[in-house]
Amino acid sequence: MKKVIAVLFIIGAFACKDAKKETAEAETVTEEAKPEVKLYAFSGGTVNANKLELFSQDTTYTGQSKEFADAFYVIVHPKGTLMWDAGLPESLVGMDAPYTSPDGAFTVSRKDSLANQLASIGMKLEDIDFIGLSHTHFDHIGHANQLAGSTWLVQEKEYDFVTSEENQKSNPDIYNSIKDLNNIQKIANTDYDVFGDGTVVMKYMPGHTPGHQVLYVDLAEHGPMLLSGDMYHFYENREYRRVPIFNFDVAQTKASMAAFEEFAEANGAKVYLQHSKEDFEKLPKAPNYLK
Repeated sequence: MKKVIAVLFIIGAFACKDAKKETAEAETVTEEAKPEVKLYAFSGGTVNANKLELFSQDTTYTGQSKEFADAFYVIVHPKGTLMWDAGLPESLVGMDAPYTSPDGAFTVSRKDSLANQLASIGMKLEDIDFIGLSHTHFDHIGHANQLAGSTWLVQEKEYDFVTSEENQKSNPDIYNSIKDLNNIQKIANTDYDVFGDGTVVMKYMPGHTPGHQVLYVDLAEHGPMLLSGDMYHFYENREYRRVPIFNFDVAQTKASMAAFEEFAEANGAKVYLQHSKEDFEKLPKAPNYLK
């Protein structure tokens, strides 16, 4: 009887070893099957916030100013190409001096066009299958109309907000910057998996605007990352959860901040603040890319 038990033990040990080997091999195959995703980072211009107090509900930043990056991104996936955000207006390209808004709040500049920047990675406008905007403020929609042949992935509330009759009257420049985007796929105010495999996901995070969203990208080598949209503009606002005075809904913003941080921690995602010069400098610049 003891010999039988010993034999069964040996057989069981080998079976367990084989099972572990098969599991490890399956995990390796799964990892190898993960689609190759590339992320290119581009400069959509520079924004100098001359009245930094606009970026907090209190008087924290009174009398201060800060220079912001204004990035946009191209994400290349085997199933298609997504452009995330669209920088400042291209009318700024070639101007002799930066432009300051009539209220003095912002001074902006942009050095290069979308077409030239795409050419640096061997692409043309028609190679962009999808355009996703974190939201429809002037510094995120600058060259959007040039992608009229692309499909605009937009949250329903953001679409209704930017195309409303009231907004067309009060912010005609904003509306005119997206009015040529006629291939529209509306998202039902929720997260949206762009390519259906979890590697590129638009996360619905309202508050800054009604349909504000951030972008989650899971890269094979770099690992998971989050592009913040305007969830936070700079490090201090992330640390202290400060809300700009021009946000659409403060309570929604704070709820989205909490959801953002919870998601980032749960997924081990590295956060890149899109307006942070420091974070922009951490990213390789086209034609180099993250993968």
